[in-house]
Amino acid sequence: MSDKKILDNIKKLREITGVGFSDCKLAITETNGDIEKSIEYLRKKGIAKASKKMSRVAADGLILVNEKDGNISIIEINSETDFVAKNKDFISFCKEISNINFINKADLDKLNKSKMNNDKTVEENLITLISKIGEKITIRRSKYFNNNGKNFFYVHNSSEKNIGKVISIVKLSSDNNQNLDKVGNKLAMHIAAQAPIAINDDGINKDILKKELEIIKEELKNSGKKSEMIEKIANGKIKKFISENTLLNQTWIMDTKITVSSFLKQYSNDGEIKVIDFVRFKVGEGI
Repeated sequence: MSDKKILDNIKKLREITGVGFSDCKLAITETNGDIEKSIEYLRKKGIAKASKKMSRVAADGLILVNEKDGNISIIEINSETDFVAKNKDFISFCKEISNINFINKADLDKLNKSKMNNDKTVEENLITLISKIGEKITIRRSKYFNNNGKNFFYVHNSSEKNIGKVISIVKLSSDNNQNLDKVGNKLAMHIAAQAPIAINDDGINKDILKKELEIIKEELKNSGKKSEMIEKIANGKIKKFISENTLLNQTWIMDTKITVSSFLKQYSNDGEIKVIDFVRFKVGEGI
């Protein structure tokens, strides 16, 4: 069989099954170019069935956090339904993935190539699990916090220890502040509830602000506001957007009379408490 014929068959097989090039090439080679036998080969391997599921939307699932020696990792693994998110096989898979994610410091490329307990790679086990359960499952995103500073996390409505639908982590620094643990735990709860997108004004992506300003101005224009008023009103609204979405400027959830920044100052007598970094994962957010 000529190289051109092999490539044509691979292309045809990919169009039929949606499977990647390397797997299709292997199937074509193993079956001497027989398309039907190649499809059967892929189905037996669980690859074709799994691949078809990947066109669906997976917006449910679990968030998992892993902590050791002050280092923390977090990962989101998605399924299509909450029913599967409660499946024992899915949960067991997620727990092992969370451990591997911690070891690889949230590098998803390394994670996917890593071996699991059954000596197969994460990628291979993912395909098998999709075929077994019958839903799209994706390892979506992850992050790692080293112990340079002190990390705190909060799991909202945990289903098991360190597993939930919303998990937040915050990294703080301070010189021997006796209140650091109290502040850190409360701040992690605040982040889970209020979903800030940046620590302060400087941390907000300029493209986000530009897009938000465009939306505000368009809304004002459509509401009949005069052009000379639109700029003034829009600037006020964008300032409000910044204050509502930056952690230090947000209203403190446990005392609406003060901001988060003011809350931190209340506990800074033993040394200034600084927010170094934070993250908040909510299952399916943005999908």
